[in-house]
Amino acid sequence: MYKGGFPGGNMNQLLKQAQKLQADMQKTQAELETKVLEGSSGGGAVTVTVTGKKEITNIKITPDVLDDVDMLQDLVMTAVNDALHKVDELTANEMKKFNLPNMPF
Repeated sequence: MYKGGFPGGNMNQLLKQAQKLQADMQKTQAELETKVLEGSSGGGAVTVTVTGKKEITNIKITPDVLDDVDMLQDLVMTAVNDALHKVDELTANEMKKFNLPNMPF
C-alpha cells in the first residue's frame, strides 16, 4: 500500500540527476557560445562570421559587389541570416542530447 512520499524512486536521487542535468546543460551552453560559425551569400561574395552568442565578429565583402548597393544589402542580410540559422541549428542539435521535449533553444 502506498503511504505517500515519492513513488518509484528516491527524491534525493532525482534531485541529484536534475542538478547534474542542469550543470551539463550550462556547460554545453558555455561551449556553444565559444563556437564560431560562418554564413555566406552570393557564392561567397559576402561572408559573415558569428559566435555562438549570435555576435557578428567579421564581415567580408568582395569588391565586385560594391557597385550595386541594393544587391549588396540583400547579400549582407542573407549572409547574416545564414550564419544565425547555423547557430540555431547547432544549438538545437547539441541540446537534443538532453532529451527535453518542447524546449525552445
